[in-house]
Amino acid sequence: MASEIKVEILHKETIKPSSPTPHHLKTTSLSGYDQLTPELYVPLILFYPNGGDEASLDHHASFAYRFSLLKKSLSKTLTHFYPFAGEFIYNVSISCSDHGAGLIEAQVNCPISKILDKPDFQIFRQLIPTSMDSKQAETGHLLLVQVSSFKCGGLAIGISISHKVADASTLSAFIKSWTAIALGLAGATDHAVPSPEFGIAATLFPPQDIFNSQQVTVEFPPDKGITKRFVFDASKVAALKSKAASATVPNPTRVEVVSALIWKCAMEASRSNLGFTKPSVWSQAVNMRKRSGKTLAENILGNFLWYFAAMSMESEVDLESLVAKFRNGIEEYKEKYPNSVSCEDALQSIKESGNVLINDSMVTYSCSSWCRFPFYETNFGWGQPSWVSTHGSEFKNTIILMDTSDGVGVEALLTVTEEDMAIIEKHEDLLAYASVNPPVI
Repeated sequence: MASEIKVEILHKETIKPSSPTPHHLKTTSLSGYDQLTPELYVPLILFYPNGGDEASLDHHASFAYRFSLLKKSLSKTLTHFYPFAGEFIYNVSISCSDHGAGLIEAQVNCPISKILDKPDFQIFRQLIPTSMDSKQAETGHLLLVQVSSFKCGGLAIGISISHKVADASTLSAFIKSWTAIALGLAGATDHAVPSPEFGIAATLFPPQDIFNSQQVTVEFPPDKGITKRFVFDASKVAALKSKAASATVPNPTRVEVVSALIWKCAMEASRSNLGFTKPSVWSQAVNMRKRSGKTLAENILGNFLWYFAAMSMESEVDLESLVAKFRNGIEEYKEKYPNSVSCEDALQSIKESGNVLINDSMVTYSCSSWCRFPFYETNFGWGQPSWVSTHGSEFKNTIILMDTSDGVGVEALLTVTEEDMAIIEKHEDLLAYASVNPPVI
């Protein structure tokens, strides 16, 4: 299918903030967490099918209006999120120079239904402005947006933002402001635009001199993998919760049970291909905004996440024990870091682990949950997206969890080696609860 679908770039431009950034805000210091974050781009795609009668609509005029609205509202939003229009000064600060964000106009030679009927990650990469492993020196911008039109009148909005300035929570806050401003420009009822405050993170968690170098603090495995999409609908999540419940964890969360099942299948695939059992670590990202105990921290922009780990050394595992390991891992995290992880703690943890992501003595899976972020509420004036996704990670043994459109099910984007995926995608336990890349609509 990928060879039949063509994405043509029509136009590229730079969008500057609609008002200049005040002189006293011209420099934003990175926090210690921003410094620790690898330089890569976080991708997100929002799909909007045409909601009207396809035959009677002027698709060109409709897209031109929407593109213009996105352009104007993006410019206004950048006045609030001014660091996103700046330039990254390596691991120290952002020069908020009103350099601007990149905006790309593209067109796709098929209806959007062809994408949604059988999602293809090779195509997704063409709907995102830049690859995940890009550097700012290559892209020229910290934030890039690609708006792609389809023959049916539908459109896709692909966003790539430097992880140095935003995690998923910050990206969500940015999109919420962008939609509020777009709705205001479109003449909808007044929508409150949150007033973001940059600099809080660097005040609470000051930058560390030891990170002010070209030395890479956190590395990803050099081997890349292939990504497959597994969808757990609401009924299957409920059944999985019931199966995974135990006296230790009577009410497991959907993230815990989906993660446990994927981990179980991945460990068994790894053992089958290696011929022996390696210790296995599941590293789960934690949004610390609600766990810090600091009022200011709940609205931190930039990066404010860390990880807890669960380890298994057993050759045979079951769901209940893995869920218990997850719950124990988060409880140990809370006990060890009751007021969030300090940058000094984070650095010490990296030193002690020897960069666990590339430690060959064990198999490490790194998971990030985007569940409960309100990406499906992204309404610029033509309704909510029918599907929100990403093209998955480009690094092996990584998992991204996202909501299904009903907010109850879970979509898992799993990236592993081809050899492990060949076993995982046919695993009976997984297929009892998940569908492999089903149609979106």
